[in-house]
Amino acid sequence: MKFKPLLASLYVALPLLATSVEVLAARVTLKLAHNLDQSHVVHQALDQLAKDLKEKSNGELNLRIYPSSQMGSPRETIEMVQNKALDMTKASASELEPFVSEFAIFSLPYLFSDEEHFKRVLFGPIGEQITAKSQDSGFKIIASYVAGTRSFYAKKPIHSPADLKGMKIRVVPTPTTNKSMELLGASPVPIPFGEVYTAIQQGVIDGAENNIPSYYQTRHVEVAKFYSQDERVSVPDYLVIANSTWDKLSPEQQTLLMQAAKDSEILQQKLWDEEVIRSKAESEKLGATFIEVDKQPFRNALAPIYDDFAKDPNLSTLMEAIKTEEAK
Repeated sequence: MKFKPLLASLYVALPLLATSVEVLAARVTLKLAHNLDQSHVVHQALDQLAKDLKEKSNGELNLRIYPSSQMGSPRETIEMVQNKALDMTKASASELEPFVSEFAIFSLPYLFSDEEHFKRVLFGPIGEQITAKSQDSGFKIIASYVAGTRSFYAKKPIHSPADLKGMKIRVVPTPTTNKSMELLGASPVPIPFGEVYTAIQQGVIDGAENNIPSYYQTRHVEVAKFYSQDERVSVPDYLVIANSTWDKLSPEQQTLLMQAAKDSEILQQKLWDEEVIRSKAESEKLGATFIEVDKQPFRNALAPIYDDFAKDPNLSTLMEAIKTEEAK
């Protein structure tokens, strides 16, 4: 008889124990690595995404972020995602171009008439058409982030393509960016992003090209005082998840992740607009000169790239669709 209370308590405890084991078994921690500093607005948006996931899933779905190239370069982290060694990463369209050729469209100079045109493409049906191609390469894109426009900065002023002649400019190495530099008379140099400061300082390269927040946050402003606002291209960033990781998530977890990712897009755009203003002001305090250039000579010099894209049926179709979107 003395065992009855013990048995009764076990009958009560066992279901609770089973439930707790199921909850623990259902918890998922996703690992995300990227090459940005923690001060970057994309990292801030990803950090908020992680908080939203944890809160809305009651701790069931978690995101652990490894910033500042802790797991390697964008190329390396993309390949890790493909090889199921990493769940998620952040990559620019240029960095994704070797894996999905359609991303080259964002390296086409002066393709977008203004920021609104760019956003209609990025977040609309054309953008979805491009990102859908990634699943054949082993990963799925679940968010798109704006990254402003890319312009040249260097130790000397750049007012026209003539000023670029003979200069060594660091680029993200893709066929499109390499050809762009050559058409402008410069030599493309594909050195790692983290080495740009020292390379400019030591004269290994003469300058680089990027958006204003990156120019300021990387402290490149300290070694390259002239930022020429040629604003050639708008190259977005993307949040990437391995197909294998996505398939392991429950439908409820997938829905939570997609909603949090979409919310992060909205937050990132707000943070980006604020950061552009702040970074430009802070750069000027450090002695930077921002140069408004006549963009037409740059457009003329880069026109042959359009001929190259026209030869590719997929890229040609995308170009026409984007031009049509401009008129809306």
